[in-house]
Amino acid sequence: MTFRISRSPAAALGVAAVVLLAASACSTGEGDLANEEPSAPQAEVTITPEDGASEIRPDTPIVVSATDGTITDVQVEQSVAEGQGDSGMTGTLNKDKTEWVSDWTLKPGSEVTVTAVAENEAGEETEVISDFTTKPAVEGQRLEVVSVTPAADEEVGVGMPIIVDFDLPVENKAQVEAAMEVTSEKPAQGAWNWVSDQQAVFRPEKYWEPDQRIDVNLHLAGVAASEGVYGVENREFSFRVGREQITTIDEDEHHMVVERDGEVVKEFPVSLGMATTEKYTTTSGTHITMEFQTNYRMSNDTLGVSPDSPEYYEEFVAYAVRISNSGEFLHTADWNYQLGEANTSHGCVNMSTADSQWYYENSLLGDPVDITGTTRELEWNNGWGFWQRSWDDWVANSATGEADDTAEPGTPGSPHFEE
Repeated sequence: MTFRISRSPAAALGVAAVVLLAASACSTGEGDLANEEPSAPQAEVTITPEDGASEIRPDTPIVVSATDGTITDVQVEQSVAEGQGDSGMTGTLNKDKTEWVSDWTLKPGSEVTVTAVAENEAGEETEVISDFTTKPAVEGQRLEVVSVTPAADEEVGVGMPIIVDFDLPVENKAQVEAAMEVTSEKPAQGAWNWVSDQQAVFRPEKYWEPDQRIDVNLHLAGVAASEGVYGVENREFSFRVGREQITTIDEDEHHMVVERDGEVVKEFPVSLGMATTEKYTTTSGTHITMEFQTNYRMSNDTLGVSPDSPEYYEEFVAYAVRISNSGEFLHTADWNYQLGEANTSHGCVNMSTADSQWYYENSLLGDPVDITGTTRELEWNNGWGFWQRSWDDWVANSATGEADDTAEPGTPGSPHFEE
């Protein structure tokens, strides 16, 4: 059993059946009874959902309440389809230890047993058991996670976002956010945003502290993503933030600097976008390394330029690191003889073969790349341009509207159904 002290007061909920274990006392006679102190009242325990309830909403919270005593133990068992095993539940106990509320939602289509124990002032225990079932998720209305980024056990840079893609649109974004728990070894404030109805993104206020583990627990089983649509499984994974590496690129100076843990480790001459049109202008702002490729095809047909156009080009480059979804890469450009002297590219950051190879081999997914000096700003939703949003705007655009302390368990808000 896990008890937590709530970040916000637990809500008072409905009444269920009360079961008491009668206490017995022995007496040797009337004289003894006269001298005996009144016995402490037996603790009373209530559980909702009540014993025997069937097909309740899986996002209904379990609430255990005690009077004339304090809660000492709560166990929750969920038996689901064959092969899926049992699943427990953590909960939050109030400061008086008189109310326990489940932290997360229940698995759809499960048989649930809640066993609660409370103790009175004399140390006598009352145990109550409630058995009930949850409503199953209907075929075609089961929210599932399609992909998560970064991958489990991956080592990433300090600017790495956490990205969760769903198979169905999410309407109840606040409840889904509240079900997605991020914990870090080093303290941070973080929050979720939504790029679309099917993609949620988490980032901290500032870059992750380097050299630490991040745990992501998606408590999605039983969460109502929209009317009649429920999450059907939980998912958890961890990744590791490595060293801090930050790259800065000055468009005016045609110069690139790589710092690692605060020390300059490399400097490179580069060439940025020629800026004759917006699409050939490199974007300024905080980019994040998104993808690493070798022998990669580069062509402006991805921007809608026809092979018949005099502007059309196609090149295969030895090394390429993507930093946006508008076609921007740091990549090999052996044909460019003006590295460090002029901006002549089609919007990418051109580098020599040796320099681009070093950068390719010494970078991680999630490394920040700050570009300054151009007339075009990176959009917050262009690739992983999430750091382009101020922290205040990021929190304001989360569905819960609250920041999460990732050093503590739990999340802002509640994943449970509210009338």
